[in-house]
Amino acid sequence: MLLKIVREGLGRTIALGDVLTRPRPVKRPPEEQARVAKEVQSLSLYQFYACPFCIKVRRAMHRLNLPIETRDVNRHPVYRADLEQNAGKVMVPCLRIDGDDGSQWMLESGNIIAYLDKRYGSA
Repeated sequence: MLLKIVREGLGRTIALGDVLTRPRPVKRPPEEQARVAKEVQSLSLYQFYACPFCIKVRRAMHRLNLPIETRDVNRHPVYRADLEQNAGKVMVPCLRIDGDDGSQWMLESGNIIAYLDKRYGSA
């Protein structure tokens, strides 16, 4: 119980630090930003608010100016069940990528950030 309280407190402190030190988002022409916003509608990030690895991914999303839907699996049992059923375990962060041939579930913050950088980063 004490460990859970300490972990939550540290996570919230890290989350506050994130808000105060966020990098500036990339600037795109309005037409390109609209195209990117439409494209990322097929993505959703399953996460915990105070998880340091989730914060790392959200910072990358902010830096890349990607309005990806976030789904907090601690607060919404439906998201938690969806993650466990489809990714095989409750592990965050997890990026859900919906496509014509179904959904792909990407675990590990480093893999998610590399994917977003490659797909939406500036050349």
